[in-house]
Amino acid sequence: MADPRLSAHFASRQPSVIRLAQIEFASRTDGTEALNTAIGNVSLPMHPAMQKRLRTLGEAPSPFAGGVVKYSATVGLPETNAAFRNIIAASGFPTDGLLTQVTDGGSQAMELVVVGCCGPAGTKDRPLLLIDAAYTNYKAFAERLGRATVSITRDLGPDGRFSLPGIDEIESVIREHRPGAMVVIPYDNPTGQLYDRRSLAALGRLCVEYGMWMISDEAYRELYYAGEEPVSVWGLTEQDVPGITGRRISIETASKVWNACGLRIGGLVTDSLEFHKRAVAENTAGLCSNIIGQWIFAGLAGESRADLQAWFARQRDYYRGMLQTFTDRTRQLLPGIIVSRPDASIYSVVDVRDIAPADFDALEFVLYCAREGKVEIEGRPLTLLTAPMAGFYSVPAGRPNPGRTQMRIAYVESPENMALVPDLLAELLERYLA
Repeated sequence: MADPRLSAHFASRQPSVIRLAQIEFASRTDGTEALNTAIGNVSLPMHPAMQKRLRTLGEAPSPFAGGVVKYSATVGLPETNAAFRNIIAASGFPTDGLLTQVTDGGSQAMELVVVGCCGPAGTKDRPLLLIDAAYTNYKAFAERLGRATVSITRDLGPDGRFSLPGIDEIESVIREHRPGAMVVIPYDNPTGQLYDRRSLAALGRLCVEYGMWMISDEAYRELYYAGEEPVSVWGLTEQDVPGITGRRISIETASKVWNACGLRIGGLVTDSLEFHKRAVAENTAGLCSNIIGQWIFAGLAGESRADLQAWFARQRDYYRGMLQTFTDRTRQLLPGIIVSRPDASIYSVVDVRDIAPADFDALEFVLYCAREGKVEIEGRPLTLLTAPMAGFYSVPAGRPNPGRTQMRIAYVESPENMALVPDLLAELLERYLA
């Protein structure tokens, strides 16, 4: 009798580096508490309009007042789609001509753009262009869907700045690989880099010239701590980038700015009618997104621009202090460590390349912290969970991976716990290296 076999794809799967530390820590039984900065699992309350709908799910005018939970149309509830447009408008961007679709979190929107814009792997037909260090799930979804990726690499300088490669270098990669789409994360995950309007426009002009879709992952839009105004693919005009209309796609989510990671509601927004129709058609096999999550998020559709802008400002104020405190304290405790500048999103990258031995491997350090590392701080046995950065880079064989000495820190613990992270990191690193 023959045993059933896994597919080659399944047989090769390993956990995401974002979840790895948490999975490893789960098997510990020594009473140690983990500060989990490995994943961007925001733990703040949702917007009040969303909380109100959560509390009154069983009351009119909720569609669930009678206990019936039906499918919505695949495109999503009209009010939920209106909520995404209202949010974009509240950031000061025009929404005329924008077509929206509700998805199962930003993750499903990512899958749809990968399968909708890029050709099969192995055919050299329109791969997905990423800017490394790049959010790992784009590569994971591309592999799952049989799509190829190519990348260009940013360097983390001693000053904590990630440098975007020159336009000539990016153009050379485009000419060689002929990508079907470029992914840009203006408020970057994992680096914390903020793309300014000029950089976004320069990348948009490349998309126009070489016939690519411009995919802007705007999960962290409005979480910026440098500059005075938000940036967005929807802020690029025909004057900025002639021909940009009809090739833009943004990925939206309830997870980050709205503090609703577990709601699993996202949005796919485009100014291309053809892409929109095909994306909805592709998604009909999934029937619809979480209808209860849709209803809760739809509470934002009726909020005023002033209210939403005040909410944005409160979220920025919350993170800004933690970002600066972590950066300053970590550099103080570990002279020579590199910490990426906290200009946007909710992440920093720390690089120990100048203070650790040449054979240091961040993955091994992360596993040490998850499996056995422990420090007593204020009477609490603690360890720290982070995400090793090697998995955020696509590096050709034979070349060193910049992420080997880097880790991503997510600002998702309470301010009190985040204040402990620099001391915890420094002590765990000292013990590991010893």
